[in-house]
Amino acid sequence: MASAAFYHRESFGIRVTVRPMYLRDQSEPSARHYVFAYFVRIENVGGVAARLVSRRWLIHDASGEDTEVKGEGVVGEQPLIGPGRVHEYQSFCILQSGEGYMEGHYNFVASDSTSFRAEIPRFILSASASTSLPS
Repeated sequence: MASAAFYHRESFGIRVTVRPMYLRDQSEPSARHYVFAYFVRIENVGGVAARLVSRRWLIHDASGEDTEVKGEGVVGEQPLIGPGRVHEYQSFCILQSGEGYMEGHYNFVASDSTSFRAEIPRFILSASASTSLPS
């Protein structure tokens, strides 16, 4: 099994790390149904607490379909992340092909009421190259 790829990006004192994984046992390639999980670690490496208030994702499927997802917080939460603290969560997406990518950003409001955007690195979704959970 190949080692898991990690993608990371730091902006405005927030480091975002993502590890995607192909879920072979939940996918059905013959029906153009490819399921990918992604594990996200959001670390405040700055000096000011900040609340993650919303997100925007762009999901690109090699089949030619692009999807934009916007919403409040992440997985139903709007975490306040203090300096040196971490928030982790996992989610998933479904593609029509075995290849694609995701990228986007989180919108934060710092404890001093300033707003900023932390970039989510582009990460590759690949059924053939990704670490996958066995069937």
